[in-house]
Amino acid sequence: MLRSAAVNEIVFVAGARPNFMKIAPILHALHAHESDVRDVLVHTGQHYDHGMSEIFFEQLGIKTPDVHLEVGSGPHGAQTGRIMQTFEEHLMQATRPAGIVVVGDVNSTMACTLVGVKMGIPVAHVEAGLRSFDRAMPEEINRIVTDSIADLLLVSDPAGLENLGHEGVPSERIRYVGNVMIDSVVARLDEARALHKAKTLGLDEKGYAVVTLHRPQNVDHEDRLSDLVSFLTELADNLPVVFPIHPRTANKLETFGLRDKLENHPGVHASAPLGYVELLSLMDTAKLVISDSGGIQEETTFLRVPCVTLRPSTERPITVSQGTNTIAGMDLDVARKAIGDVLAGSYKPGRDIDGWDGKASERVVDAILGAWT
Repeated sequence: MLRSAAVNEIVFVAGARPNFMKIAPILHALHAHESDVRDVLVHTGQHYDHGMSEIFFEQLGIKTPDVHLEVGSGPHGAQTGRIMQTFEEHLMQATRPAGIVVVGDVNSTMACTLVGVKMGIPVAHVEAGLRSFDRAMPEEINRIVTDSIADLLLVSDPAGLENLGHEGVPSERIRYVGNVMIDSVVARLDEARALHKAKTLGLDEKGYAVVTLHRPQNVDHEDRLSDLVSFLTELADNLPVVFPIHPRTANKLETFGLRDKLENHPGVHASAPLGYVELLSLMDTAKLVISDSGGIQEETTFLRVPCVTLRPSTERPITVSQGTNTIAGMDLDVARKAIGDVLAGSYKPGRDIDGWDGKASERVVDAILGAWT
């Protein structure tokens, strides 16, 4: 049974790499706030190796988690179930918090929201309202479920307000706070620029592309991954390609016998996953970025760096309408056309977006303290 409530204690949940960049500025803003609220950081362990987890805590200045659930990887159902079981066990043994803050759209987000709501603990969802309208994406299911039951929906993108309105969410549950991912960019950009990561690789500023790929639709099928390797080596014939390889992608490249073709190309700079500051340094001075990530669409928009997204849809449409993002889908010819525009100097410029100003985390803290303390 839960112990009596601690009105000065709030639980923050992080599980995977994108979560860390969102949690970090919120915790920093909370510590700077004049309140006696204690934060309890729970790391579910959804991403658990050093390159995908611990290095981000180190570089973003996040404290060692108070609780580590160590759930590990596995199929979505099994992983979600383990997160729910272990998070519930933790809460049953702990003092009842004033609330739980979840971020993003990974399995940890949905699982911990379900546990909190069922135990009668208020839950706030940071980055609420994003929709790709593609239910083949596991993240889309996580977003819909989380937003349907969370108590406080903290919206990062103007489209999120419209989406939640269409879904009938009462306005009193919604706050527009802006994008906390951009807070992390603003906080670490000077450090990233001082690193001169491209120079250490022998690359000229605006003279290379950065690539990140990890989604199953791109890397789990041999024909698709083979096409992507050919596409990237073709690009590398004309423009150096920096490719920090996600563990999932590395495994598939090895399985399908494609790793040597990629890594032996003289224009491809392949590596293990990079830390947040290193990757930010590279993206900041890149000619373009090619990715299937959600967060990178936002970061490149803020940096005004062209981004070609190899996904059929985006939950961040403002990165297309106002930012520097192009959705190429699964059609590599569309990607080639966008890359050609970048190289020709005719690619679209980006614009400023409301609330993407480095202060979103302060608004998040104001919202949760106003609701729970």
